[in-house]
Amino acid sequence: MKTRSLSILIVSVTVLIMAFMFPSHNVAVQELDYKKFGSIAIAVVKADYPEESVTDYKYLGRKKISAQEEQDSFQFIVKENGKEKTVVVTVNHRTQDDKFISLVVEEAKS
Repeated sequence: MKTRSLSILIVSVTVLIMAFMFPSHNVAVQELDYKKFGSIAIAVVKADYPEESVTDYKYLGRKKISAQEEQDSFQFIVKENGKEKTVVVTVNHRTQDDKFISLVVEEAKS
């Protein structure tokens, strides 16, 4: 249990550091800015499943949550103990300046 809590703490700190390292994007670049949050999602999945292989990655799209917030979703296929599982990462960020707000990692039900 301590190892899992420590892992979550490390991932959270890493995500926050990465979120603040990237500058805001102009309108022309915003179409590709999901890659910034995709990099964060990849780092989180690799931290959550350090001994497992990520066999597939897919950008699921962007959803407007409110006038100030958007959500990008990413799907990963992780091979754990010989079985594939689907992991979905959602990243919420501010529309105005593309700053990170929150991140959720969920395993899809089989």
